[in-house]
Amino acid sequence: MRTNVFALDPLFLDDVGFEEVGIVLLKVVVAFVMLLVSVMLMVWFERKFISDMQNRIGPNVAGPFGILQTFADGIKLFFKEDLIPERSDRFVFKLAPYLSLVPAFLVFVIVPIGGDFGEDGDGTVTWFGHETFLQVADAPVGVLFFLAMSSLAVYGVMLAGWSSGSKYPLLGSVRASAQMVSYEAALGLSLAAVILKTGSLSSHDIALAQTGGIVNWNVLATGIVPFVIFLIAGTAELNRPPFDLVEAEQELVGGFHTEYSSLRFALFFLAEFMNTVTMSAIIVTLFFGGPAGPTYAGPAWLWGMFWFMLKLLVFLGVFVWFRATLPRLRYDQLMDLGWKILIPLSLGWFLFVAALEIGDNRGWSRVVVAIVSGAALALGALLMSAAISASRRQRLDEQAESDSPVGAR
Repeated sequence: MRTNVFALDPLFLDDVGFEEVGIVLLKVVVAFVMLLVSVMLMVWFERKFISDMQNRIGPNVAGPFGILQTFADGIKLFFKEDLIPERSDRFVFKLAPYLSLVPAFLVFVIVPIGGDFGEDGDGTVTWFGHETFLQVADAPVGVLFFLAMSSLAVYGVMLAGWSSGSKYPLLGSVRASAQMVSYEAALGLSLAAVILKTGSLSSHDIALAQTGGIVNWNVLATGIVPFVIFLIAGTAELNRPPFDLVEAEQELVGGFHTEYSSLRFALFFLAEFMNTVTMSAIIVTLFFGGPAGPTYAGPAWLWGMFWFMLKLLVFLGVFVWFRATLPRLRYDQLMDLGWKILIPLSLGWFLFVAALEIGDNRGWSRVVVAIVSGAALALGALLMSAAISASRRQRLDEQAESDSPVGAR
């Protein structure tokens, strides 16, 4: 397992001039255009994938195979009438869609989408005579930046529901805030195991540490469990099925964006699918080696981009598969899963991985450390399960006592 030899993007190791600034601006434009195009294709892909699974046709009119259907929908929404509710907070109502969209793009800037990640590569490419990374920014605290942006995204949903002046959007926004609090903790704890194994918060360093084959991917190095937790918590963060309770139509009419129309509704729609693309890209980077993969004839950076796009497509398909097959959870089930299962499991597994790392550093037997740590985790799980069961029985007894005629008197 390797670590990156650069503390920063090599573009900034020397003096920064107009050429370096121009390369950064070019990266921003290319990343933004790629993300917008990928969102348009993602909407088409999701419609086609689900229609195939449900034996339907799906989009087939606008463009070849209906590929321009998303573009046509965008044009339609752009020209629809824009409505602002009478009892809304007008400024916050207008601002909320942008608070959902901007963090979705900002997360993507730390994702390495290509580069030379072969056996002897360091992830760099040469643009206009300058070495650089094929990502907009390699922040030294990239993982923390991702967590911060994913936390900010909920403000758009929360403020949209609150500012609408209607009870159903407000209930959707309250659900979003509670959902974020419960699943953000599990999301962060699952990433702690990745940081422990790679020793860096930089997304580029994490991807570079996973070169050399599938055995070095963090999904295996951390024991699969953190990846599963991250995938579940990430799906909840995205408010996608089966965790789309913030916009449950049978309960909340349409959820937090009930009062939105026209372009502002389109921005929420765009943010949802953009978040799906960025979350898939983050999963690929943190757990599946990012652009790392075998290289053959041709430019190594092009092969890196090919492997990244292939892995990204797989996880986009996984999210669509979830949407097409899993039923929506009840809200109490959603909270129980987050607080009683994912958070304790992610914390316990992090301690297990930390114990193995400490044992390796001190030369202890890995088998003995694993057995002792596993026994401690199993004991903790049994104690927690017993405490939850005792609390449930106590609640049921109190409810039965209050419902009985004697208790009523």
